[in-house]
Amino acid sequence: MKRTMYFLEQKDMPTHWYNILPDLPEPLPPVLHPGRGDAVTPDDLAPLFPMALIMQEFSPDSYIEIPEEVQEVYSTWRPTVLHRAYALEKSLDTPAKIYYKYEGTSPPGSHKPNTAVAQAYYNKKEGIKRIATETGAGQWGSSLAYGCSLFGLECKVYMVKISYNQKPYRRLMMNTWGATCVASPSPDTKAGRDMLAKDPDCPGSLGLAISEAVEDAVSREDTHYSLGSVLNHVLLHQTIIGQEAMTQMEMADAYPDIIVGCIGGGSNFAGIFLPFIKDKITGKKPDLRIINVEPESCPTLTKGLYAYDFGDVACMTPLLKMFTLGHEFIPPPVHAGGLRYHGMAPIICHLHALGLLEARAVPQLATFEAGVQFARTEGIISAPETNHAIRVTIDEALKCKESGEAKTILLAHSGHGHFDLAAYDAYLSGKLEDYKYPEEKVKEALAHLPKVS
Repeated sequence: MKRTMYFLEQKDMPTHWYNILPDLPEPLPPVLHPGRGDAVTPDDLAPLFPMALIMQEFSPDSYIEIPEEVQEVYSTWRPTVLHRAYALEKSLDTPAKIYYKYEGTSPPGSHKPNTAVAQAYYNKKEGIKRIATETGAGQWGSSLAYGCSLFGLECKVYMVKISYNQKPYRRLMMNTWGATCVASPSPDTKAGRDMLAKDPDCPGSLGLAISEAVEDAVSREDTHYSLGSVLNHVLLHQTIIGQEAMTQMEMADAYPDIIVGCIGGGSNFAGIFLPFIKDKITGKKPDLRIINVEPESCPTLTKGLYAYDFGDVACMTPLLKMFTLGHEFIPPPVHAGGLRYHGMAPIICHLHALGLLEARAVPQLATFEAGVQFARTEGIISAPETNHAIRVTIDEALKCKESGEAKTILLAHSGHGHFDLAAYDAYLSGKLEDYKYPEEKVKEALAHLPKVS
């Protein structure tokens, strides 16, 4: 009988997160203070984050211990399973071997609680009572609401308005776990009010929701800000995925030729590929391909400029060196809500600039076509974001069919789509449309990048 699932016992769950920073072939560009223009210091970030997370953001250590309290929470759904996608392989008639690491078994249904639980824990340890955050599709907001409920923290979530309206059940998940969720732009902050005055029908953006959450956090002494992607410490917490996957691939007597994942801010995919990319950097696996997949409607890596930019619309965050569409970018209302960020994790951008990563943009209809094929073969209804990675996984497997090569493909499956069925309904009923972000719109947004000497 073919083995289709590779399990790890709880005793085999990683006890440390892997930090890529000391293994980078070139140092990461510094984070700049938005006012002074020089490198930020830990004290600059203290109003927003607990010092433990700030130290992780710049840590020179290759491995950072996962606190026992966080490990205990992880153990309610980790280690997650690695699957061999035999049914999908058969339907494609491909010699490729497809594996996928499934993160949809966490309580919120995605990879996000890997960092949400850790961030809630460190904030609780520092005496913080309340956390403010943003969310796109709602996976991050629901995960932080879950993490805060475990450690007795209040949680305020600014949810991008289009997703707030498209995905009411994500909001209800947050409410059930005790969080307050409002549509962004909201009347609760100056950033929100200013945008509503400018455009009452604004669908919102992650950059704008970040502005609201940061403004909220700095206005109260009992509140910190929390981010679900982009920053180094967030990617760090997600590396538990990749470390598990490496052990499970060894159990399968396999090693990936290609790793595929979707990117919005980048934490999900980085979480799986960072432990593997060390082998590419050291020359152990120089031919390893790592493909980052984004929507054509928000083509950050494929059309963005590698430059310093703010992480938010109101220019409140530090300046990050990243591929960006411009902090004033307002994305179209496509269903890949978690992939609609104007920027990208600096670590991913740095690795891409060094030529260690590939990037590909795919249209909306093709991603849902792939998601439906995956559901009808592997049985899992995937999040719209994950469907982007499934699309390219299928494309690469079909290339193997043409060439006859039996390559091994590892798919980062970030979560299920049980709360995204309205998007599937739109696709299945023929109401969904493709949207390719216009080149002139990209140029317009990039014209407002900050001037950095």
